[in-house]
Amino acid sequence: MDPSMFVTYTPQTNVVPLESKLATYMNRQSPSTTLNANIVSKHLSNLSLDSNKKTTASTEFVPGRSITGSTSSSPNLFGNSYHSQENVGGTTYFYLGNATGDSIVNDEVNEISNVGSSQVGYVYPGTSAHLQSTKPTKTPTSNSSSAPSTPPPQVNSSFFMSANLRMDILHKNSLTLSQPDSVQFPDLPTEVDNYHELCPLEQIHKPASTVLGYQTSTYKATSIKNGVRYCLRRIHDFRLGNTKCMILVDMWKRISHTNVVQLLEVFTTKAFGDHSMVFVYDYHPGAETLLSKHFSGTELNGYADPFCSDPNAPRPYSHTKTTILRQQHNSMLPENVIWSYIIQLTAALRVIHAGGVAYRCLDPTKVLLTSRTRLRLSCAAVPDVVTFDGNATNPLSLILHYQQEDLISLGKLVLALACRSLLAVHRDNMQSSLELVARTYSTDLRNFILYLLSDQARKTVTDLMPMIGARFYTQLDTVQLRNDVLENELAKELENGRLFRLLVKLATVNERPELNMELTWAETGDRYMLKLFRDYVFHQVTADDRPWLDMAHVVSCLNKLDAGSADKICLMSRDEQSVLVVSYAELRQCLENSFDEIMQSAKEAA
Repeated sequence: MDPSMFVTYTPQTNVVPLESKLATYMNRQSPSTTLNANIVSKHLSNLSLDSNKKTTASTEFVPGRSITGSTSSSPNLFGNSYHSQENVGGTTYFYLGNATGDSIVNDEVNEISNVGSSQVGYVYPGTSAHLQSTKPTKTPTSNSSSAPSTPPPQVNSSFFMSANLRMDILHKNSLTLSQPDSVQFPDLPTEVDNYHELCPLEQIHKPASTVLGYQTSTYKATSIKNGVRYCLRRIHDFRLGNTKCMILVDMWKRISHTNVVQLLEVFTTKAFGDHSMVFVYDYHPGAETLLSKHFSGTELNGYADPFCSDPNAPRPYSHTKTTILRQQHNSMLPENVIWSYIIQLTAALRVIHAGGVAYRCLDPTKVLLTSRTRLRLSCAAVPDVVTFDGNATNPLSLILHYQQEDLISLGKLVLALACRSLLAVHRDNMQSSLELVARTYSTDLRNFILYLLSDQARKTVTDLMPMIGARFYTQLDTVQLRNDVLENELAKELENGRLFRLLVKLATVNERPELNMELTWAETGDRYMLKLFRDYVFHQVTADDRPWLDMAHVVSCLNKLDAGSADKICLMSRDEQSVLVVSYAELRQCLENSFDEIMQSAKEAA
């Protein structure tokens, strides 16, 4: 460290007061260092400026107390004895006392700047001018009790992720960390196979969900093996008759796609008081079905599933079909949203069919929205297990038949989304629904639905790609824009994480009661310099002694400390008797040395 950095401001003597912890640094220096510091103190004590002299330095934010008669709202580092400052050769100097002449000042400045044959370098007395803009205010009159000060700036949103994204993530985290309520659900088992902490994901007062006629329920559970949360779908009162269906389960496990909820394992259990089949999937907190997102929740009550292919299933009362469809006209989904859903659903079906299996339950109750626009197909492999026929003579043709039904169900789902009504997919309402689609949406969408609902002998997902056409580019552009937004938000939090680790080191060192039985460890040596730096960064005050909260100042100082910048700052002791000019690189080295000393002591204790 350059010995010329040590400057003491005491008009009575040129020696650092004994009560100042800065004396620990002075005592470590050689006699020549002390001599140089005394020379600097001698010259600075004789400096003065004429009251009419103009300063060349721009107004900067200076920590400390107010400047007497200053036109700036920025606080003052050096107390009431500070009168002016000047920038000479890239170095900022602070002057005390009354002026005696410009020539004397210039001679003294030239001599000081070359003490010890080394340049002092640029001194940052506070926040850089490009980070903190302070507007000059009118000089207070003699009747004013205190000078007005600029209010602290608001926290810049560029330091943190957007409020909407933060709330979404916090909401998902709260759902993930939620604990089961043993009073509300006393019948839930405490442990099922390798999972515990079961929380129902469906309200118990609602009608039970079903898959091909089998009652099901879903739970969030925590794995005992790795502590990760998963989704368990239980098939009530189900006995596995043929283990050959596990071949299909293994095929489903190998299917991994961004629009399919990943199947992890399947097992049987008696923990619920019956013979139950449990399917384990990845857990997506906050997911909602297309039924709850875009349809009325009461449409299925009292009726059979409108997506059921059984012609003998009871039909809903539909003589008001025209009125129902007309009411939906004012709440139609935007066509780009429907095409986005189509692209995601066809992408999922393409991978599923290529894997040699069929989905078999494509309806609004099984398609999940796991984010604002991301669709995922749930209940993978459940229909294959509960309806498995081990005596089938031609399993391959059966799977091909189910894949054709998937495409028909896709057409029904798109039609229902376009009309915003589940009644639209019934045979009696089909013609009116298609006419509504033709009046509201493009011909491409109508032709897409007609193709899926037609009696063509064989259809494949690949045949749908020309119908989607250039809309793939729109979807790709949307995904990439969303990715750019998330990367931007991540970059903000990445910087915050880096600064957090730096703050942890500072907090670990500052004000530590003792280390290795040394009670004054935090108040001497490198630690005292870090204490002054902590005051410089976080304990700024305005002209009227109110806390000055400046996020730009804090972030700028911490970034320079982390980078080990060569820029220099003035640190003042709390007794206002001594000032230390030091670079961020030296402060960083002090921090690393002190933290390493703590780490070494912790390792020895272990």
